[in-house]
Order: sequence, then structure tokens, then C-alpha cells
Amino acid sequence: MTTAIRTLAAWAALTAAHDVADHWVQIDTQATAKGRPGLEGARACAAHVATYTATQALALAAADRLLGLRLDWGRAALGLAVSAATHYAADRQGGHWGDEEPRGVARLAAATGHATWLRRDPGAGYLMDQAWHRGWIAVAAVVAGGGRP
Repeated sequence: MTTAIRTLAAWAALTAAHDVADHWVQIDTQATAKGRPGLEGARACAAHVATYTATQALALAAADRLLGLRLDWGRAALGLAVSAATHYAADRQGGHWGDEEPRGVARLAAATGHATWLRRDPGAGYLMDQAWHRGWIAVAAVVAGGGRP
């Protein structure tokens, strides 16, 4: 099995699991609280990212077993950590994508010329959030699907 095939299969598993975890597994109390300041927000976001990462790990393990990928699980764990850390970083900002004073990843989006769109279009924040996650999932898949040492 080539590194490219392992990486593509890892990307497919991680991406599908992302959609399930972000929209089906995450509960409403996590979604509404994860961007709040302080311990309440941090706990809600950590709980969401824990179930998100578990969902991705299960999908990656299923793909590994069913497709015979022979993933290196040290690399897979590192890929999952990349996905989890970047997911937490984006989700801790909560619904602040279109704020006049954005924070976190929303600040980066505003600094790269997206502030007007984020304020004008109520769906822009969600699209930027999902693009952020999927971009990092691609990085995580490259890490997870990399060659066996």
C-alpha cells in the first residue's frame, strides 16, 4: 500500500468523521457554551473535542482494519492530535466570526480580508469555520497516512 493511498483513505475517514462529530455527536449545550469565556467554555469545548477526536479515531481505525491500510499508530495519533488541537483553537472563539473585535481564528480571517464578508453574511462564519477544520484535517491525514517508519 502506498503512502498516497493511505493518506487519501485517512483523509476520507477523518473528513467523514468530522462531519458526523461536528453535527451529530456534538450536543447543543457544547455547541452553545464552547465559545464562552472562562472554565465553562473551556470545559464545553474540551468535551466536544474529546468526542470529536474519539469519532475520528474510530473512523480511522475502521478504515485501517477494513481497507488493510497498515497505519503507523504513532503517526495516526499525531494526526489526530493535529486535528483536535486546531479544532479546539477554532471552536473556543464560539460565534465571534462577524464581531467588530474578532478573536482567535476569526481575527486571522478578518486580518486576511474577510471581515466585511463575515459581518455581512450570517453564513460566512460557519463556512470559514468548516474550511479551517477541513484544511487542518488534510494536514492531519498527511501526518496519519505517512509512510511506515
